[in-house]
Amino acid sequence: IDFTTLVMDQIVNQAAKYEFMSGGQGNVPMVLRTQGGAGNGLAAQHSQSLEALFYHIPGLKVVMPSTPMDALGLLKSAVRDDGPVIFIEHKLLYMNKGNVPDEEYSVPLGKADIKKAGEHLTLVTYSYMTLKCLEAAALMEEEGISVEVVDLRTLTPLDKETVLDSVRKTGRVIIVHEACKRGGVGGDIAAMIMEEAYDDLDGPVMRIAGKNTPIPYNIGIEKASVPSVEEIVEGILEMV
Repeated sequence: IDFTTLVMDQIVNQAAKYEFMSGGQGNVPMVLRTQGGAGNGLAAQHSQSLEALFYHIPGLKVVMPSTPMDALGLLKSAVRDDGPVIFIEHKLLYMNKGNVPDEEYSVPLGKADIKKAGEHLTLVTYSYMTLKCLEAAALMEEEGISVEVVDLRTLTPLDKETVLDSVRKTGRVIIVHEACKRGGVGGDIAAMIMEEAYDDLDGPVMRIAGKNTPIPYNIGIEKASVPSVEEIVEGILEMV
């Protein structure tokens, strides 16, 4: 995703707008499949999480899976979609294995998945951070704290209903993403929750996100620049 910035005019001013500017007479059934994220010591220009740039653009769909099953099912739906889809895969997920059905299936765009049910707090996340949230939730389970993990899977269209239903059930929510906090997708989701589920909250919405800095080359500093399981656990304990 780092070098999609070289074709932003084609993506933002052409692909995203063609259907609207043609009055629906034309469309751009395109999938831009790319990778993103930190974790391999590849430094600032090869480790970015730029999904918020595309999330902001009307006319684009943004997909960020966390499991092999979701990745294949969502990719099929993206290919079959009539509009442009930005399909972002986290580098650290390429070595992960998981069950994929032999029979034909697809995963609809715009439908989040509850990866773990819980009662006391909701973690809203996507892509590689889903794995870290699940690990943190498992640790909390040992302490008697039941955490629900909502994997958005697609950022646009955003499954507001699943997010809001979970927040209304637990009353507490933390939004977790690897991209830097400033201008991140989490801020928009937090605003949506405050606007539509304020009376259901038992505390403020929390965001745990990457630091507002380019990704460092040094592995140790790189790890410190993005959310860790420990940081998520600390956030949960602070909220409950």
